[in-house]
Amino acid sequence: MYYGTKGWYVAELKKLGVRYLEGRKLESYRGHVLRNLLLAQQEKLKEQ
Repeated sequence: MYYGTKGWYVAELKKLGVRYLEGRKLESYRGHVLRNLLLAQQEKLKEQ
Protein backbone atom coordinates (compact mmCIF):
# COMPACT_ATOMS: atom_id res chain seq x y z
CA MET A 1 0.00 0.00 0.00
CA TYR A 2 1.36 3.39 -0.93
CA TYR A 3 1.78 6.15 1.63
CA GLY A 4 -0.90 8.83 1.37
CA THR A 5 -3.41 6.82 -0.63
CA LYS A 6 -7.02 6.34 0.38
CA GLY A 7 -6.32 2.72 1.36
CA TRP A 8 -3.40 3.76 3.51
CA TYR A 9 -5.53 6.29 5.38
CA VAL A 10 -8.24 3.66 5.95
CA ALA A 11 -5.65 1.20 7.30
CA GLU A 12 -4.11 3.80 9.63
CA LEU A 13 -7.51 4.83 11.00
CA LYS A 14 -8.44 1.19 11.60
CA LYS A 15 -5.19 0.77 13.58
CA LEU A 16 -6.46 3.60 15.80
CA GLY A 17 -9.82 1.85 16.22
CA VAL A 18 -11.91 4.03 13.91
CA ARG A 19 -14.13 1.99 11.59
CA TYR A 20 -17.15 4.24 11.05
CA LEU A 21 -17.76 7.97 10.76
CA GLU A 22 -21.31 9.28 11.09
CA GLY A 23 -22.69 5.77 10.60
CA ARG A 24 -20.83 5.18 7.32
CA LYS A 25 -17.84 2.94 6.71
CA LEU A 26 -14.52 4.70 6.18
CA GLU A 27 -14.16 3.17 2.72
CA SER A 28 -17.08 5.23 1.44
CA TYR A 29 -15.33 8.56 2.13
CA ARG A 30 -12.95 10.37 -0.20
CA GLY A 31 -9.26 10.66 0.56
CA HIS A 32 -9.18 14.26 1.77
CA VAL A 33 -11.88 13.54 4.37
CA LEU A 34 -9.91 10.55 5.66
CA ARG A 35 -6.74 12.62 5.84
CA ASN A 36 -8.41 15.28 7.97
CA LEU A 37 -9.93 12.61 10.21
CA LEU A 38 -6.55 10.91 10.69
CA LEU A 39 -4.90 14.20 11.59
CA ALA A 40 -7.64 14.92 14.12
CA GLN A 41 -7.29 11.47 15.70
CA GLN A 42 -3.51 11.83 15.95
CA GLU A 43 -3.89 15.23 17.65
CA LYS A 44 -6.26 13.68 20.20
CA LEU A 45 -3.69 10.99 20.99
CA LYS A 46 -0.92 13.56 21.43
CA GLU A 47 -3.04 15.51 23.93
CA GLN A 48 -3.59 12.43 26.09
